Amino acid sequence: MSAALHDPVRYAITHETEYAYGAEVTHAHQLLHLTPRQLPSQTCASHSIVIDPEPTRQGQFMDAFGNPIVRAELDKPHRQLNVTASMSVEVWDREVIDARASLQWHKVRDQFKYAARPRSPQEIEASVYRMESPHVRLKRSIVEFSRECFARNEPILVCAETLLTKLHRELKYAPNETHIGTSVTELLETRRGVCQDFAHLMIACFRVHGLAARYVSGYLRTLPTAGKEKLVGADASHAWVSVYAPPFGWVDLDPTNGVRVGTDHITLAWGRDFSDVSPLRGVIVGGGTHQLAVRVTVSEAS
Repeated sequence: MSAALHDPVRYAITHETEYAYGAEVTHAHQLLHLTPRQLPSQTCASHSIVIDPEPTRQGQFMDAFGNPIVRAELDKPHRQLNVTASMSVEVWDREVIDARASLQWHKVRDQFKYAARPRSPQEIEASVYRMESPHVRLKRSIVEFSRECFARNEPILVCAETLLTKLHRELKYAPNETHIGTSVTELLETRRGVCQDFAHLMIACFRVHGLAARYVSGYLRTLPTAGKEKLVGADASHAWVSVYAPPFGWVDLDPTNGVRVGTDHITLAWGRDFSDVSPLRGVIVGGGTHQLAVRVTVSEAS
């Protein structure tokens, strides 16, 4: 599948995170998902992470989902932690896919059923994203909410786009009304949340039907292209969903904006849900209470 259909869109991105602690932190281990993935539709041309205070030890690794990560250890007392990730990324158009050419959704589901046959690497990878995870619990209410989107014999991407439209139509983007612990069942009741909530609910809708879907974190273009409205969720970290849709593999959908993912989206990492790809997560000794400030700037580069 060729992604380079046109010239790429070039982005300069800065992601700043600041923790101010109420008491001294004497020791800390931090895990950073702040390095863009290299994809057929995306290339990271340059990348840097500056941590203040400077870590005692720092290294680059790969997590279980193939995401590049940075691990840092700080053993000097500090009351403030600043992390600045700067990156230059090129994003190409993705190949246009005919939704009706995808495999029927129940046949995709049946591929995951136990059978004494060899499994392809794609099926093995996808099976990781079919089960419950910390932020995606599978409840009967999710089945009832999404049932109408999965008509018998429909191609999986037709079902996915029907679900995409339903979520975009019935959910209200409402910053500061939810938190990391908000469940998908709570979102169903209030119908109000942010991109993280929308993504978790969409993933749950796929998984309750035996399908594989993963959580994708990244960024959105800050300024819209000519003739387009600004997408909801820009100027901050963003989240969307990738569904396993043979024969096309993984196809990305943005339920917050009701669109397929394209050159407005820059991919950082993916996992089962937000808990696998939190931009900055750590264990600290001391610190007491803390205040968090995050600033994201996404701009087109010449």
